[in-house]
Amino acid sequence: MSTTPTNPDEGNQTQGQDQDNPAMTQILHLLQLQTAALHQQPQAPQVGSFIGFQSLHSPEFTRTTDPIKMKYWMKEIEKAFALAEVGENKKTEYASFYLKDEANFWWESTKTLEENGVIIWQRLIELFLEKYLPQYLQDQLKVTFLELKQEGMTIAKYEAKFSELARFVPEYVGTEHKKAERFQQGLKA
Repeated sequence: MSTTPTNPDEGNQTQGQDQDNPAMTQILHLLQLQTAALHQQPQAPQVGSFIGFQSLHSPEFTRTTDPIKMKYWMKEIEKAFALAEVGENKKTEYASFYLKDEANFWWESTKTLEENGVIIWQRLIELFLEKYLPQYLQDQLKVTFLELKQEGMTIAKYEAKFSELARFVPEYVGTEHKKAERFQQGLKA
Protein backbone atom coordinates (compact mmCIF):
# COMPACT_ATOMS: atom_id res chain seq x y z
CA MET A 1 0.00 0.00 0.00
CA SER A 2 1.47 3.33 -1.05
CA THR A 3 1.53 6.31 1.28
CA THR A 4 2.39 8.72 -1.51
CA PRO A 5 -0.63 10.84 -2.47
CA THR A 6 -1.87 10.19 -6.00
CA ASN A 7 -3.34 13.64 -6.32
CA PRO A 8 -0.70 16.40 -6.15
CA ASP A 9 -3.18 18.66 -4.36
CA GLU A 10 -3.60 16.05 -1.55
CA GLY A 11 0.16 16.17 -0.79
CA ASN A 12 0.12 19.93 -0.51
CA GLN A 13 -2.91 19.82 1.80
CA THR A 14 -1.18 17.27 4.10
CA GLN A 15 1.99 19.32 4.24
CA GLY A 16 -0.01 22.44 4.98
CA GLN A 17 -1.90 20.65 7.76
CA ASP A 18 1.41 19.44 9.34
CA GLN A 19 2.78 22.95 9.28
CA ASP A 20 -0.36 24.19 11.03
CA ASN A 21 0.08 21.54 13.77
CA PRO A 22 3.52 22.01 15.44
CA ALA A 23 3.01 18.98 17.73
CA MET A 24 2.49 16.71 14.71
CA THR A 25 5.54 18.19 12.99
CA GLN A 26 7.64 17.51 16.10
CA ILE A 27 6.38 13.90 16.36
CA LEU A 28 7.17 13.26 12.70
CA HIS A 29 10.64 14.72 13.17
CA LEU A 30 11.30 12.50 16.21
CA LEU A 31 10.11 9.43 14.30
CA GLN A 32 12.49 10.27 11.46
CA LEU A 33 15.39 10.59 13.91
CA GLN A 34 14.55 7.28 15.59
CA THR A 35 14.27 5.52 12.24
CA ALA A 36 17.63 6.91 11.15
CA ALA A 37 19.22 5.79 14.43
CA LEU A 38 17.86 2.25 14.03
CA HIS A 39 19.38 1.94 10.57
CA GLN A 40 22.85 3.03 11.63
CA GLN A 41 25.41 0.26 12.18
CA PRO A 42 27.03 0.18 15.61
CA GLN A 43 30.52 1.62 15.48
CA ALA A 44 33.27 -0.93 16.07
CA PRO A 45 36.17 0.29 18.20
CA GLN A 46 38.98 1.79 16.15
CA VAL A 47 41.86 -0.53 15.40
CA GLY A 48 44.45 -0.06 18.10
CA SER A 49 42.13 2.01 20.28
CA PHE A 50 42.18 1.71 24.04
CA ILE A 51 38.47 0.85 24.04
CA GLY A 52 39.16 -2.05 21.68
CA PHE A 53 42.06 -3.19 23.84
CA GLN A 54 40.04 -2.83 27.03
CA SER A 55 37.12 -4.81 25.58
CA LEU A 56 39.36 -7.89 25.64
CA HIS A 57 39.33 -7.82 29.47
CA SER A 58 43.02 -8.37 30.02
CA PRO A 59 43.98 -9.36 33.56
CA GLU A 60 45.30 -6.88 36.06
CA PHE A 61 48.70 -7.33 37.66
CA THR A 62 49.08 -6.27 41.27
CA ARG A 63 52.15 -8.01 42.61
CA THR A 64 53.26 -11.57 42.88
CA THR A 65 56.18 -13.71 43.82
CA ASP A 66 54.80 -16.43 41.55
CA PRO A 67 56.68 -16.27 38.23
CA ILE A 68 53.95 -18.33 36.55
CA LYS A 69 51.36 -15.62 37.24
CA MET A 70 53.76 -12.92 36.10
CA LYS A 71 54.46 -14.71 32.80
CA TYR A 72 50.73 -15.35 32.38
CA TRP A 73 49.99 -11.62 32.71
CA MET A 74 52.64 -10.73 30.12
CA LYS A 75 51.35 -13.33 27.64
CA GLU A 76 47.74 -12.21 28.05
CA ILE A 77 48.67 -8.56 27.51
CA GLU A 78 50.66 -9.46 24.39
CA LYS A 79 47.73 -11.52 23.05
CA ALA A 80 45.44 -8.53 23.61
CA PHE A 81 47.93 -6.26 21.77
CA ALA A 82 47.78 -8.58 18.76
CA LEU A 83 43.98 -8.92 18.76
CA ALA A 84 43.36 -5.19 19.20
CA GLU A 85 46.15 -4.35 16.72
CA VAL A 86 47.85 -2.00 19.17
CA GLY A 87 50.79 -0.08 17.72
CA GLU A 88 54.21 -0.11 19.35
CA ASN A 89 53.78 3.52 20.40
CA LYS A 90 50.77 2.67 22.61
CA LYS A 91 51.70 -0.71 24.15
CA THR A 92 53.41 0.63 27.27
CA GLU A 93 50.62 3.10 27.96
CA TYR A 94 47.88 0.48 27.53
CA ALA A 95 49.65 -2.27 29.52
CA SER A 96 50.56 0.04 32.38
CA PHE A 97 46.85 0.74 32.88
CA TYR A 98 46.58 -2.88 34.08
CA LEU A 99 49.33 -2.49 36.68
CA LYS A 100 47.47 -2.04 39.95
CA ASP A 101 48.28 -1.50 43.63
CA GLU A 102 51.92 -2.28 44.42
CA ALA A 103 52.78 -2.92 40.77
CA ASN A 104 51.44 0.51 39.86
CA PHE A 105 53.48 2.16 42.63
CA TRP A 106 56.55 0.36 41.31
CA TRP A 107 55.77 1.50 37.75
CA GLU A 108 55.19 5.14 38.70
CA SER A 109 58.52 5.35 40.51
CA THR A 110 60.41 3.35 37.88
CA LYS A 111 59.31 5.43 34.91
CA THR A 112 60.49 8.64 36.58
CA LEU A 113 63.99 7.15 36.77
CA GLU A 114 64.16 6.56 33.01
CA GLU A 115 66.21 9.22 31.25
CA ASN A 116 64.13 10.27 28.25
CA GLY A 117 60.70 9.76 29.82
CA VAL A 118 59.43 7.61 26.95
CA ILE A 119 59.50 3.91 27.69
CA ILE A 120 58.81 1.48 24.87
CA TRP A 121 57.16 -1.88 25.50
CA GLN A 122 60.42 -3.83 25.22
CA ARG A 123 61.98 -1.67 27.92
CA LEU A 124 58.93 -2.11 30.16
CA ILE A 125 59.35 -5.89 29.81
CA GLU A 126 63.03 -5.63 30.81
CA LEU A 127 62.19 -3.52 33.86
CA PHE A 128 59.27 -5.78 34.73
CA LEU A 129 61.42 -8.90 34.57
CA GLU A 130 64.14 -7.28 36.68
CA LYS A 131 61.54 -6.56 39.35
CA TYR A 132 59.31 -9.64 39.24
CA LEU A 133 61.59 -12.32 37.78
CA PRO A 134 65.15 -11.43 38.81
CA GLN A 135 68.09 -13.53 37.63
CA TYR A 136 68.40 -15.54 40.85
CA LEU A 137 64.75 -16.63 40.49
CA GLN A 138 65.30 -17.53 36.82
CA ASP A 139 68.27 -19.65 37.92
CA GLN A 140 66.12 -21.41 40.54
CA LEU A 141 63.46 -22.15 37.94
CA LYS A 142 66.08 -23.57 35.60
CA VAL A 143 67.40 -25.90 38.32
CA THR A 144 63.85 -26.95 39.24
CA PHE A 145 63.13 -27.73 35.59
CA LEU A 146 66.35 -29.69 35.09
CA GLU A 147 65.73 -31.70 38.26
CA LEU A 148 62.04 -32.37 37.53
CA LYS A 149 61.18 -36.06 37.77
CA GLN A 150 57.84 -37.79 37.50
CA GLU A 151 58.39 -39.87 40.63
CA GLY A 152 55.01 -40.00 42.48
CA MET A 153 53.13 -37.82 39.98
CA THR A 154 50.70 -39.03 37.36
CA ILE A 155 51.75 -38.47 33.76
CA ALA A 156 49.18 -35.66 33.52
CA LYS A 157 50.55 -33.87 36.60
CA TYR A 158 54.12 -34.37 35.43
CA GLU A 159 53.25 -32.97 31.98
CA ALA A 160 51.50 -29.96 33.56
CA LYS A 161 54.50 -29.20 35.80
CA PHE A 162 56.89 -29.75 32.89
CA SER A 163 54.94 -27.30 30.68
CA GLU A 164 54.68 -24.77 33.50
CA LEU A 165 58.44 -24.71 34.03
CA ALA A 166 59.39 -25.08 30.35
CA ARG A 167 58.28 -21.53 29.57
CA PHE A 168 61.18 -20.25 31.70
CA VAL A 169 63.88 -22.28 29.96
CA PRO A 170 63.33 -21.97 26.21
CA GLU A 171 66.94 -22.97 25.56
CA TYR A 172 66.07 -26.53 26.72
CA VAL A 173 62.77 -26.86 24.85
CA GLY A 174 63.34 -24.73 21.75
CA THR A 175 62.51 -27.57 19.34
CA GLU A 176 60.05 -30.45 19.56
CA HIS A 177 62.99 -32.85 19.64
CA LYS A 178 64.64 -31.07 22.61
CA LYS A 179 61.31 -30.86 24.41
CA ALA A 180 60.51 -34.55 23.93
CA GLU A 181 64.02 -35.56 24.98
CA ARG A 182 63.81 -33.46 28.18
CA PHE A 183 60.33 -34.81 28.93
CA GLN A 184 61.47 -38.42 28.60
CA GLN A 185 64.46 -37.84 30.88
CA GLY A 186 62.11 -37.01 33.74
CA LEU A 187 59.79 -39.98 33.31
CA LYS A 188 60.15 -42.76 35.83
CA ALA A 189 61.76 -45.88 34.46
